[in-house]
Amino acid sequence: MKLLDKYILSKFLKTYVFVVGLLVVVIMVIDFTEKNEKYIKNEVPAEAIIQYYLAFAPWIANLISPITVFITTVLVTSGMAAKTEIVAILSAGVSFRRMLVPYLIGACLIASVSFYVNGWLIPNSNKYRIGFEIEHLKKPFYFNERDIHLKVAEYDYIYIQRYNNRTETAYRVTLERIVDNRMEAKLFAKKMTWNDSLETWHFRNWELREVKNFTEVFTRGEHLDSAVNISPGDFETKYQLNATMNMNELNEYIALLKSRGSSEVGLYEIEIYIRYMLPFTAIILTLMGVSVSAEKSTRGGAGFKIALGFIIAFVFILLFVLVKAIAEAGSMHPLLAIWIPNIVGIVAALVMYRFVPK
Repeated sequence: MKLLDKYILSKFLKTYVFVVGLLVVVIMVIDFTEKNEKYIKNEVPAEAIIQYYLAFAPWIANLISPITVFITTVLVTSGMAAKTEIVAILSAGVSFRRMLVPYLIGACLIASVSFYVNGWLIPNSNKYRIGFEIEHLKKPFYFNERDIHLKVAEYDYIYIQRYNNRTETAYRVTLERIVDNRMEAKLFAKKMTWNDSLETWHFRNWELREVKNFTEVFTRGEHLDSAVNISPGDFETKYQLNATMNMNELNEYIALLKSRGSSEVGLYEIEIYIRYMLPFTAIILTLMGVSVSAEKSTRGGAGFKIALGFIIAFVFILLFVLVKAIAEAGSMHPLLAIWIPNIVGIVAALVMYRFVPK
């Protein structure tokens, strides 16, 4: 690596760390100010609040990472342009494309770390962060869905009229076994309660109909324990559940939802697509940032370029929020929808790069 590469890369990474640290502190102060009243009202211990913000900091830092990379690029490049350093570099025979190399190396380093951290480390800290928000900041959750249908095994299907997540009790439950479009058994119970010690479901006032050798066998009873492939956790709040899962857990959960025929599969597939998409966003925004701010300005100086950078970042965020909503609504294939901001971004970056004086 040449001296020029080390100079730009060092400046780029140091500025990135500074900008991220500054923005995270500002966001945490704003967040604390907004939530302080609830902390006092709910008598949240100071130790829990401190631990919450220790988990909050890496999450928000990674969330703003692509935009922060863009702002960093604009700050570093516009500063170099203002000091005519870029003019000197190009005059020394270094091509503009070659000058981009340390920027792209820095962006790739940040993107790689961000992908690993967001895929495996941050979900662990999110478990505490989101658990804290559910316990201290959100209203108590009551499961209010009715007429629930789930596939719980290869041939087994369950129907629940309603479920009380406070008592972990399901009402008017039907468990059916269907093989080759033929019903082989049907269990009906007025109540189904979770037995925490045995991790099984306890059926009360049950009736079982089985078809054996073209003969229907009917039995009934007061109590019956059975293992069904669902748990009370399936009826708890799904508030930011996808953010608490690492990549392995997400894939396993998606497979489980698919086996149950759940309509929520798309939401968790979108989360995986986003985690793969964001690292590339950082690289694209780096190219865009250099192209925007490489030329020395005679009017407005660095301030104008920084303002322009914020506008572009704001437009990118709006586009990302829009396509995410479209993907979640199912109006477009989620993979294509999630990648639209990057596709638009790379086209815009190449156009900007084309017109940069070299």
